[in-house]
Parts: sequence; structure tokens; C-alpha cells
Amino acid sequence: MLDQQHAATRGHRAEIEHRYGAGVHILEDPLALTLLARLCARETLQPEINHLVETLYTRLIWYVINTEFPRKRSAYESRMQDALSRGQRQEGRGVFEGLMVDRSTRTVSVDIARAGILPSLTCYNTLNRVLDPMVVRQDHLIMSRAVDAQDNVVGARIDGKKIGGPIDGRVVLFPDPMGATGASLSTAIRYYKETFGGDPADVMTLNLIVTPQFIRRLRDDHPEVKIYALRLDRGMSPAEILKTVPGSQWDEESGLNENDYIVPGGGGFGELMNNAWV
Repeated sequence: MLDQQHAATRGHRAEIEHRYGAGVHILEDPLALTLLARLCARETLQPEINHLVETLYTRLIWYVINTEFPRKRSAYESRMQDALSRGQRQEGRGVFEGLMVDRSTRTVSVDIARAGILPSLTCYNTLNRVLDPMVVRQDHLIMSRAVDAQDNVVGARIDGKKIGGPIDGRVVLFPDPMGATGASLSTAIRYYKETFGGDPADVMTLNLIVTPQFIRRLRDDHPEVKIYALRLDRGMSPAEILKTVPGSQWDEESGLNENDYIVPGGGGFGELMNNAWV
């Protein structure tokens, strides 16, 4: 017996206002901003760093599933079936029916090592709990920044890979914490396009922080890709630009220092998440 309140979804989104165009989603989430600020604070160390990353990516993947994944009308018998009479059960009482996430949605989470290892694993584990595990896959790419003599990022290269198969008809997720220049993610997305071709159902990046430059790079290189982020950092912009709606003065916005690190940002997450200096 379908209750009308569960017959449709209202599609509520909690996102900031911006002028970057469709497909860019920067969440308006005070709790996530609080935890992300703690994650980026200089005094935060392991094991709290990885605990916060896992919590934030659980929150982000839940939002993406809620807003982007297809839905299907489903019904589940509750435990109360045992407490109802035969006639009541035949009437359909004790059964919850509503519009839910389609558990057959084929999905791939791509781990871009090393900062993407834990984010992708968190998304992968969450998807396995929500969807049918037989339709969920995790791929792995080992990538590194390519820099010039002045330490400026000039691109990215793929040093190794472990990919389970095609992406045709699948939702493909790229959970990568820091969207700085966009070089790595653009290279990763292009690699999948050129290697497998086909037509994925959707391609999305899941980032903790993005910059205006990151958004520009992905809009230029892969306009069909959707960007989901918890925070936009444009801390190298002039003070007057910071007073404007994000994207309204896009050419004058900047979130990168001279070495292409995010400001205010949180430092090198690959090193932080792996205690690389120990």
C-alpha cells in the first residue's frame, strides 16, 4: 500500500550560489565546512586526519547518491508482518513501499593514488552497502604531477593502473580531495575516454576543495562531467573579488599560489593522509 508521501522525490539541493554554470555543485553544508576546517588546520594530525576524510566523503557520497542516482519504486516487508492477521497482510499492510535508490545502478569508483585511496575506498564501501555489490567496482590509477623547472604544474602522467573493465552505461566517480589545477583529473578522465570509449551513464568528480582554475579546466576539457565539492577556495583573489558571487568575475579569481597549491587549502593531502615524512 503506497503512501502518497513516498510516491515522488522533491529533489532538494543545498548548494551555494555561483556563476560557473550547470554541472558545478558546491555544497552549502555548515557541518561539512566545520569538519573540513578542522581537517585543514595545521594542528590536526593522524589518526584524526583520516577519520575526518572518511566522515567527509561519507557525507559527500550520500549527497551525490541522493541527488544523482536513479530511483526505483520498491517494496519491503517489515518485521511487523508477523504481528498482523492474514487478512491485513493480504491487504498489503506491514509493507513499506516508496521511491528509493535503484540498487541495480552500475557504478565505478576510481582511486587516484595516493590522495584518492581513502576517499575512493570510502565511496566504494558506501556504495556496496547501498547498491547491489555485484554492480559496484573500484579501479586504481597511479598518477603524479608533471612540473617544470620552477615547480609549476604543467600536467599529469599515469604511472600505473588496475582497471576492471569498461565504463559503458556506468556511473563513474572520481573521488579526489583537492581539485587544484585539474590536470590530474582531466588526464584520468581522458584516459578512460580514449581507452574504453563507450557512453557512461554519468561521470562525476567528488572533491573536498576545488579552485576556480580547477573548474575552468574541467569545463574546458570535459564539459559533460559534473563537479561535486564541499568547498570552493579562491583565497589568492583580490579582496574585492572575494566580495562577488563566485564565477561572476571568473577571470580574476584564483585559488592557487605560485606553486599551484590551494589557498587557503590544507596542504598536500597525499602526504598528510599517508604520513609520508615518517
